[in-house]
Amino acid sequence: MTNHSEAIGPTDPSTPIDQPVVTLRTPAELADALPYLLGFKPENSIVLIALHGERGRFGGRVRLGIPERAEDWASTANQLAQCLVGGCERRGSRPEGIVAFLCREPTGGESGKQVVDGLRSLAQLLRTACGGLDVPVVEVVCISGGRFWTYCCPDTRCCPPEGIPLLRPGTSVLAAAATYMGVQVSSTQSELRARLTPWETAAAVEQERALDTAGLALIPKMLGEEGSDIAIGILDLARRVMARLAAADLVTDRLQADNRDDELLAHDEAAALILGLQVRTTRDRAAAWMEGDAAPAALRLWRALARRCVGAYGEHAAAPLALAGWVAWSLGDSVEGQEALDMALGADPDYLFAQLLNRACNDDLDPEPIRRLLRRDHGDQASELLGADEWLERQPLECPEGQEPLEDAEPTPPRRRRRRLPHAAGGGGRTSGGGTWTSNGPGTGPRNRRRTIRRGARNGR
Repeated sequence: MTNHSEAIGPTDPSTPIDQPVVTLRTPAELADALPYLLGFKPENSIVLIALHGERGRFGGRVRLGIPERAEDWASTANQLAQCLVGGCERRGSRPEGIVAFLCREPTGGESGKQVVDGLRSLAQLLRTACGGLDVPVVEVVCISGGRFWTYCCPDTRCCPPEGIPLLRPGTSVLAAAATYMGVQVSSTQSELRARLTPWETAAAVEQERALDTAGLALIPKMLGEEGSDIAIGILDLARRVMARLAAADLVTDRLQADNRDDELLAHDEAAALILGLQVRTTRDRAAAWMEGDAAPAALRLWRALARRCVGAYGEHAAAPLALAGWVAWSLGDSVEGQEALDMALGADPDYLFAQLLNRACNDDLDPEPIRRLLRRDHGDQASELLGADEWLERQPLECPEGQEPLEDAEPTPPRRRRRRLPHAAGGGGRTSGGGTWTSNGPGTGPRNRRRTIRRGARNGR
């Protein structure tokens, strides 16, 4: 059954008269709308969007990467369906329908049609999972190689086997309405992740050596009587680097801006900051740089540090990634915020700070209650002892009507998973600027020593 003529979209009788209302009627318009609904162009993703009311007003949405193993598709489909429907019900509005998208680019010489055929069973599993919750899937659209297909229409006259080209960006009615309302599609998902992904250049080897050396020098002090002094030094160093970044000339191109920030941060400075942020009280104080003039520079620093968590230090990226996600969200960029928090949980699935922020960002909660908690953190002895993660768990956050408080979030059961990134080979490394923290020389000790360093720092969080 096809729904080509069925009106679905962001239509609501309560919509203010000065806001444009766009009705989407075809799979082509749905495919064109997806980047505007998410704020970026998804890649290798499953996206489910809830529909409400007789007109099919867009509501909540969930997105997850397509699992590599087809054996995992059934459980993934069930989890996504339960997450979307359950989230809508908690907000007091059960969806009347769901639109699903499968986004994957062809690889290895395959065609878009081959991608569509390979994902057909996943599309059916999504329909079955949502139908099992008594919410029908009204359309499943696959986007691949600049074309789209619908799994719900068998009529080859309107939905040919070779697919239909996507609308040219910026030419649709929705694109015009989005421009009018100030909605922007910032970039592709891969471009967002590239700003937060560890280096894969020759400079990564030097950075890993700096992390080894800093670990041997700092970890014993961080865990000993000098811990408070080291924390103060780490935060002072972060302030100096942030001031350096803020004073640099403005660069509008994102890649050039990131490269310039990398040049302003020395390997030894990055190493000290990465290790220092593994201690939760230090991280909590750093999280307070979430607003005002400090926030943009802090976000740039957290991005730069995430890019420096190379080699055996991949799990250390959870702290700077969580901070980057938090600051981006606090500044109003929920797209980068969500992506960074997802990556933080990819680096360390047990990282409670990222778990709680990820849940809050996913549920579209107002970040202001969390800001208030962090603002008063410095003057509250209880929060100092607990750390921001446990503190957030215990506090009833003020949520918009119909939303559940953050304290109801249940973290994933503990499970340790350590991911290591491969050493990069060749390539022109990025230059590292001068710094305050100095290394005593390269440390290239065995892997088990690095594990000890990681555990030591993590135990202090």
